[in-house]
Amino acid sequence: MGSLGPLIATGRDADIFEYGKDKVLRRSRNGRSFHDEARIMEFVRSHGYPAPEVFDVSDDGFDLVMERINGPTMLDMAASKPWRIRSLGQDLAKLQISLHAITAPQWLVKAPFGNGDRILHLDLHPLNVMIGPEGPVVIDWTNAARGDPLADIALSWALIASGELPADPWKSRLLGVGRTIMLNAFLKPFRGDDLRAMLKVAVTWKCRDSNMSPTEIERMRSML
Repeated sequence: MGSLGPLIATGRDADIFEYGKDKVLRRSRNGRSFHDEARIMEFVRSHGYPAPEVFDVSDDGFDLVMERINGPTMLDMAASKPWRIRSLGQDLAKLQISLHAITAPQWLVKAPFGNGDRILHLDLHPLNVMIGPEGPVVIDWTNAARGDPLADIALSWALIASGELPADPWKSRLLGVGRTIMLNAFLKPFRGDDLRAMLKVAVTWKCRDSNMSPTEIERMRSML
């Protein structure tokens, strides 16, 4: 590992540092290894899926050097270019469809609910999609698992519908309206009784996640 640049972001499980011109370094904050996450990113990339390139992982797994995606998150893009909200929802649906076309490797952990053999991201929402120079790139593969695509789609539905909006009043008002537009565009290819049934299972599971705020949990439960 080389020398670190400045700290540029802090997430729930890692700090992210500049690491040269086109790379970042994620450093674990809770002792969780990034080996499995790096492995699944390399796997989906080998199938043509847009995930960051992995350059190095430390022996203990606590440091991960990966491609830096130069661009805003999908959420920031929606706030700055609201005329694109509908197409961004469509892009999110396409990302789900193309991911679920990939058969999961046997070494990938089984999803906590639902049965199937597809790769699932299980946290695919507008904050985990970067809009890079060549298009959307999916980040944060911490929860990736093997299972039923409907589980992934249902979780995205719940997270888009319940996620807390930015504190900025203008952005909050804009995205409050845009949330419905994006969600309808995202769900258009997937509607059906089986998905709604899976939504109940997904919400019940996600409400036990300590990273969800009381407001988000209340909104998710109101969907059922």
